[in-house]
Amino acid sequence: MPAPHPAEFRQRAVELARLGEKPVAALAKDLGISESCLRNWMAQADTDDGGDTGKLTSAEKKELAELRKRTRQLEMENEILKRAAAYFARENVLPK
Repeated sequence: MPAPHPAEFRQRAVELARLGEKPVAALAKDLGISESCLRNWMAQADTDDGGDTGKLTSAEKKELAELRKRTRQLEMENEILKRAAAYFARENVLPK
């Protein structure tokens, strides 16, 4: 998987595409990216600018990813605590 393009590059590409001086396909070819990639960037920029409701903005996507990561971590910690509690409960019930 190629490295992601810098945010400045994406922003400038979207600005150029919005100017409409060149077709999106030609602009994408000049920039060395695929047409679908540029169209995806444009759609995300529209969402981030508030033009497309019902979709997540970039900030919301980032927050969602962080929350999902934190949820996985908490679930793992919870499972460890359950196992530890079961272990110590079993140790206290069994005669020595």
